[in-house]
Amino acid sequence: MHSKKRIILWSVIATVLLAGIISIFCLLFNRPLQLTQPTFIYIDGDDTADSVYVKIQHDLHGKHLAGFRMLSRFKSYDKHIHTGAYRFDAQTNTLTLFRRLSSGHQTPVKVTIPSVRTLDRLAHSLDRQLMADSTEIFTLMCDSSFCDSLGFTYETLPALFIPNTYEVYWNMQAKDFFQRMKKEYNRFWNEERKAKAKAAGLTPVEVSTLASIVEEETANRGEMPMVAELYLNRLQADMPLQADPTVKFSLQEFGLRRILHKHLEADSPYNTYKHTGLPPGPIRIASIQGIESVLNHAQHDYLYMCAKEDFSGTHNFAVTFAEHQANARRYQQALNKRNIR
Repeated sequence: MHSKKRIILWSVIATVLLAGIISIFCLLFNRPLQLTQPTFIYIDGDDTADSVYVKIQHDLHGKHLAGFRMLSRFKSYDKHIHTGAYRFDAQTNTLTLFRRLSSGHQTPVKVTIPSVRTLDRLAHSLDRQLMADSTEIFTLMCDSSFCDSLGFTYETLPALFIPNTYEVYWNMQAKDFFQRMKKEYNRFWNEERKAKAKAAGLTPVEVSTLASIVEEETANRGEMPMVAELYLNRLQADMPLQADPTVKFSLQEFGLRRILHKHLEADSPYNTYKHTGLPPGPIRIASIQGIESVLNHAQHDYLYMCAKEDFSGTHNFAVTFAEHQANARRYQQALNKRNIR
C-alpha cells in the first residue's frame, strides 16, 4: 500500500517537474517573434554577439532573448558568427532563430540591376542591396586586369549587366557577384540573339552600346526600333552617328536640354559628332527593351532625325539633309519660343 502511494507520489512529482521543464523550455526557446510580416535581419562582417542581439531586438522586435543568450553562451556563438541575410516570420521561435543564425542558414535576396548612366551609380545601387560596399565594387570595375578576366574593358563593362532582378546571397563576395553577372550575360546572349546581332553587323557589346544611345535618344518604346535602324543606316554609310546623348555623356552633363555648337567640340572618344562609328562602350546600362530594339530593328532608309516640335518625346525622320534641316528649323523655333537655352 505504502509502495503504491510512493509510486503515485513520485509520479506526481515527476509530472510536475516535467511540466515545469516543458514550461521553462517554452518560455526560453519556444516563444515566437512578435512580427506582423516576414522580416530580414542582416549580419555584417563586423557584427559581434552583442550587436546581433541589438539587431534582433530592433529589426525583429525580439523582447524575450534569455533563451537566445543562453544558447549563445553554451554554443560560443560569438566565435561563430555567420554573415548573411536571414528572413524570419511570426512562426519563428527562439530555438529556430538561434539555429538559423548560428549555422549560417541564410535566405537569398533579390538584387535588381538598374538601367543607370554610369558605373559609379551602379556601384552605389549595389551597395544598398549587397553586403559589399560601393568602394569595393567600383574598385573592381576600375581594375583593368579584372575586367579583362571577364572579357570586358572599363568602357565596355556596362554591357556585362543585363537589367533584371536576380536572386543571390546578400553576403556574396564582390568578385563572385561579377562572375554571377557574367553567367547571366552568357545566358541572355543565346544563339538566337547572337545570330541577330551578327546579321546587323554587330557584336553583343556593340548591340548594348547602340541600344544605350537609342534609349537616351527616345523614351518612346515604339520608336526605338526606328531609331536603331537609323543609326545602323548611318554606320553602314560610314556617317558619324551625331547622337546628342553621346555629347552629354562626353561632358557628363546629363541635364543639358539644348545641345549648342560649343558642346559639339567636346574632346572625347564618346563624342559621335567628332568620331565616326560607335563610341568605346555603352553610355548607360542598356535595358532589355533597348537591346531588343536593336536586334529587331525596323527597315527603312532614314538617315536623319530631329526631336518633334511638339515635345512629345518622339522624332521627325528624314532621308535627305534638306528634309532634316526643315525639321530642325521647326524644332529650334519651338525651343526659342519656350526660351529653352
